[in-house]
Amino acid sequence: MKILITGTTGYIAKRLALKLIESGHELVCCVRDLNRIPDEIEFKNQVEFIKVDFLNSNLPDLPKDIDAAYYLIHSMATTANNFENLEKKCAQNFKTLVEKTNCKQVIYLSGIVNDKSLSTHLKSRLQVENTLQSKNYALTTFRAGIIVGSGSASFEIIRDIVEKLPIMITPKWLNTKTQPIAIRDVLLFLERALLNPKLLNKSFDICGPEVLTYKQMLLQFANVRGFKRYIITLPVLSPKMSSYWLYFVTSTSFNLAKALVDSMKVEVVAKPSNINQILGVFPITYKKAVDLAFQKIEQNAVVSSWKDAMSSGVFNSQLSKHIQIPQYGCFKDLRSVPVSNETQTLNKIWSIGGENGWYSFNWLWRIRGYIDKLFGGVGLRRGRTHNTYLEPGDPVDFWRVLLADKEEKRLLLFAEMKLPGEAWLEFKIVKNQLFQRAVFRPKGIWGRLYWFSVLPFHAFVFNGMIKALVANDK
Repeated sequence: MKILITGTTGYIAKRLALKLIESGHELVCCVRDLNRIPDEIEFKNQVEFIKVDFLNSNLPDLPKDIDAAYYLIHSMATTANNFENLEKKCAQNFKTLVEKTNCKQVIYLSGIVNDKSLSTHLKSRLQVENTLQSKNYALTTFRAGIIVGSGSASFEIIRDIVEKLPIMITPKWLNTKTQPIAIRDVLLFLERALLNPKLLNKSFDICGPEVLTYKQMLLQFANVRGFKRYIITLPVLSPKMSSYWLYFVTSTSFNLAKALVDSMKVEVVAKPSNINQILGVFPITYKKAVDLAFQKIEQNAVVSSWKDAMSSGVFNSQLSKHIQIPQYGCFKDLRSVPVSNETQTLNKIWSIGGENGWYSFNWLWRIRGYIDKLFGGVGLRRGRTHNTYLEPGDPVDFWRVLLADKEEKRLLLFAEMKLPGEAWLEFKIVKNQLFQRAVFRPKGIWGRLYWFSVLPFHAFVFNGMIKALVANDK
């Protein structure tokens, strides 16, 4: 079967693509940036990639012989004030393109919309569902609530809260009811729905077997991890204060924190249906989903993370626009040292950030992360998706990977911290010499003042880092 997938680099789509490839399907994957094609699927014989931005009116043609398509485009972390109109435009452009093909079914993953008072984002998802309706193909909609799995936004946020706070003073929305579902069950629903005649032009709520409050989810998560936690809810925290609380305690961006608080005030409980029996999918419990997620983490087998999405930071443009480091109008810190063991040094470079830290003066990096958080940036809590593996688009604390080529022996990072300008950090080995380059392009007088204010620390931080990268490499 030939299947079109949108949102290929996203949390759900990347995992679904791998699952469909294993089942022998032929895929056509839509990506906004060809530099961000996931390595796991880039060189598969049965996969074709098409560069397309569904917000752009100048759209390419799709292959005519598509059998089915998945619409998996959505971002709760967007900074756009008119994101509802943007999402509607995106869905309309997708529909226009797909209607020109032989596609028989579009499968859309939406959110549960049964509460009388929906959040802005849930209203938008319902609007997208209505927009996708067509006479040319059948629409199948799955409506899910909290999705639990290694790397999912909800999982990582709950993990941050539970592991860092023995006693929690929390907002009142922790008493809101929801019905979480494991990522593995979502993927089963999505795959088994392909051209199933019982599902055409219908929508179904998909959920786990338990209705839980967010407070119960935190306590059950703590139980799986072997922690004793105490939770006190306060009715006085406003939505804005709740957003700040979530932002500072967890690794989420502020935009996502605001969207989550907005959505968490709404009950997300599924309507009963016979979808489990139709597809033979019987979802696991929340505690089992959490346990399986940690098994993946311990095996270093996290396939995708919400942090991989550009919307998890402040970097929204295509990687290719920043991959050329500017030569003029910039401040630079250039250093080089000889390398005896290139393989060992490359492995250190590819493991930088996250749990491994920056090899020298980590306390200064942490202070910079706290300052970034105070000014609305991503800070250091975002970490990285894999401890030893990098590909373009991956987050590394408050950096974004632009280029990661071990054969070329080059890693290039772009700063997503709040800055009065733009910053790049590059590591490259040439002829047994490690070159480390930090480049800052200032914006106005504040950019220049910023560079000179941090310049005294560069001698410690950058010099210590490059020496640590080649230490003990003999």
